[in-house]
Parts: sequence; structure tokens; C-alpha cells
Amino acid sequence: MAQAKKIALYMVVVFVLYTIITSPKRAADLVEVGFEGVASAAQGVGDFMTELVK
Repeated sequence: MAQAKKIALYMVVVFVLYTIITSPKRAADLVEVGFEGVASAAQGVGDFMTELVK
């Protein structure tokens, strides 16, 4: 099972590197979307905690 996880991780790394090399603008757009999603989720958790404390 550990071997399968290693192979899957290598495949993901190779895919990410391939995407960055072949289309850096698209890769940047995907990263931006990902960070926006994380920021939105963090904002939602913060709002929830604020309302919980009130």
C-alpha cells in the first residue's frame, strides 16, 4: 500500500511540473483559484466562530 501511495505522489508531482512547464499562465490561474477557495473557507470559519462567541 505504501508503494502505491509513493507512485501516486510521483505521478501528481510530474503532472504539476508538466502543467507548469507547458502552460505557466494556466497554472497560475489554477493556483489563484485554489488560494481564493482557501481564503474563502477561512473567512467562513472566522465568521462562524465570531457568531458563536457572540
